[in-house]
Amino acid sequence: MTTPASRMAALARAELTLLGRSKSTLVTAVLMPLVLPLSFANVINDMDVEDVGLTTGLVLVPAAIGFSLLFGVYSALTAIYTARREELVLKRLRIGELRDAEILGGSALPVLTTALVQSLVLVAGSTVVLHIPAPKAPQLAVLGLLLGLVMCAALGAVTAALTRSVESAQITTAPFVLVSVIGSGVSVPLEMLPDRAASFCELLPLSPVITLIRSGWTGDLSAYEALGAISTALAWTVLAVFAVRRWFRWEPRR
Repeated sequence: MTTPASRMAALARAELTLLGRSKSTLVTAVLMPLVLPLSFANVINDMDVEDVGLTTGLVLVPAAIGFSLLFGVYSALTAIYTARREELVLKRLRIGELRDAEILGGSALPVLTTALVQSLVLVAGSTVVLHIPAPKAPQLAVLGLLLGLVMCAALGAVTAALTRSVESAQITTAPFVLVSVIGSGVSVPLEMLPDRAASFCELLPLSPVITLIRSGWTGDLSAYEALGAISTALAWTVLAVFAVRRWFRWEPRR
């Protein structure tokens, strides 16, 4: 008898092989999260981040991880789920022993692992290059990263349900990516926004993730504020999982 873990591992190995053959997915999942933070370095240097108690490194590290979550997980998984659905792979997998959660989880494992390794590499590289001190509350950074991985994977599945083809995935993922880059503290820290705008942006899906990751280094998040960020991230994750269970499509969109 096979176990859920063994079935997911087998599916993950197959998905990893397919991932290595897809140049477009590799560019989205691997290269873009590594290149984009470099393009924001000069922009961050021009900001007066010192006025809100931050440094270029403390802005760039969460931004780099945010790009990894947005492009390496969310956008990549949207394309992967859409491609497997349109190729009838998901439909065939449901005929066997695999359960729905195992199919989605096993398909996501290679991308999630890649994003996790990417984040560790980005943190290590930024620490050396930007001379960032050791995290004051590493548990918050780890928790924020894990919540971000699960949330972006679930949101990728939700977006795939609305996506007709792999080509159109670039369009359907654009709104969430743009909103997150602009309003979730990826490109501009929430501390630098007007109070009303910051209060609204704090409720965006990726905002609590970026807040937790940055606070892992600064250590300036109170227990109440940390609980609020965790609750917001969990709420979005639960909503995304509910949407996947309710509306995810296993049949091709004709």
